[in-house]
Amino acid sequence: MTTLADPVPGGRPGDLRRVAALTADLTARDVHGIVLAYVDTAGVCRVKTVPTARLEAAVSWGVGMSPVFDTFLADDSIVTTDVLGSPDGDLRLYPDLDQLVPLAAQPGWAWAPVDRITQEGERHPGCARTFLRRIVTDAAERHGIAFKAAVEIEWCVGLGPAADGAFVPAVRGPAYGAIRQTGLSDYTAALLAACAVQDIDVDQLHPEYAPGQFEISVGALDPVAAADRSVLVRQTIRAVAERHGLTVSFAPAVSAEGVGNGGHLHLSAWRDGANLHAGGEGRYGMTAEAEAFTAGILARLPALTAVTAPSPASYLRLRPSQWAGVFTAWGRETREAALRVVTGTAGRRAHDANLEVKPVDLAANPYLALGCVIAAGLDGVTAALPLGEEITGDPARYGPDEAAALGVRRLPTSLPEAVEAFRTDDVLRAALGPVLADAVTAVRLGEAAAVDGLDDARVAAAYRWAY
Repeated sequence: MTTLADPVPGGRPGDLRRVAALTADLTARDVHGIVLAYVDTAGVCRVKTVPTARLEAAVSWGVGMSPVFDTFLADDSIVTTDVLGSPDGDLRLYPDLDQLVPLAAQPGWAWAPVDRITQEGERHPGCARTFLRRIVTDAAERHGIAFKAAVEIEWCVGLGPAADGAFVPAVRGPAYGAIRQTGLSDYTAALLAACAVQDIDVDQLHPEYAPGQFEISVGALDPVAAADRSVLVRQTIRAVAERHGLTVSFAPAVSAEGVGNGGHLHLSAWRDGANLHAGGEGRYGMTAEAEAFTAGILARLPALTAVTAPSPASYLRLRPSQWAGVFTAWGRETREAALRVVTGTAGRRAHDANLEVKPVDLAANPYLALGCVIAAGLDGVTAALPLGEEITGDPARYGPDEAAALGVRRLPTSLPEAVEAFRTDDVLRAALGPVLADAVTAVRLGEAAAVDGLDDARVAAAYRWAY
């Protein structure tokens, strides 16, 4: 579990009691530095690092970082809002000791996610991790609901960027094929070993559909820890690859054509230890609250795409009939639906049943994505929204009349279109707060402007090595 309390200047008492022992342990393991990691509005992981001997100071008083990064774009240019994007001000980065871990593939280094607070000791309204922690806490206090979550990670493994920045697959062979597994056997075995050392429980690791593509699925945690884990797993994948002379891309579209990299979210809601997605009287064992939660997400999917598919390259991936979930539809184990109801195998459903949100990629800030999806679902619970009819098969086959009758609509086909839906969504904007909501809008429009006029191939190239 993550620490759900906000950092405080001077340090939380529990952290201060632990830090000396942690520092001694890390030093004994020859860990010389700590990577302090957070994810910005554009979905890029930014870091500062401190020597291990400075961990106590970081826990007590934080580490300085400019708030300007809240409006950085993926290419490191800067946009502004009325309160963000200037060179003024400072924030403090506070590491979460519950998630601190020595990095197996980066000897000499440990890693920890951070919360960002102001110099006055208040929550920074642009901190995505703090936002998700607040959403999770409010869900428990107002609804008595806790969540388990996991983020699927797809990535493409390359031989190294060519001189022109092109992607060259490190392995060939059919999708899901044994040829790919044997071709990168040493790399993937080392990745599993690193995950095990870092206490990351891996459910699956396998070749995927696109050239050089793999996917890893990890165990579910509380949402904040799940988002932390998503960032840590990507750090580990990249570090292991570099030790094997390989390079990786988590970009939504490594090339302009074909299937891109997804970052599907898996969520289940729980009350008093019982899974609300199993054992109920609704469809496929869902309780009334689980159905309403699903309906709440479904109703806000167009606006959610501004958060879950935040890059111009995302819309090269969000194409019909490619299992990306580009229509407002749900179905049991239907991989073309935006929301896939996963029931699990008989005998495991009370544990495994969950909701998969498919129009998500790894340009998304996982804290923002999980927080906004949960906020949308909880709005459905509050309003007791009815869940419409499920679909089977590919919704692209429906004609206009049948699609309208089923409530099946195409999700936004461009980032500006998604931003327009987001701008008018009062629930998501209220959940984020005005500072963070305006940052999302400004950064998304900045990304769209940065590639205005580029063809698909150049858009893919612009983001290929940003993620």
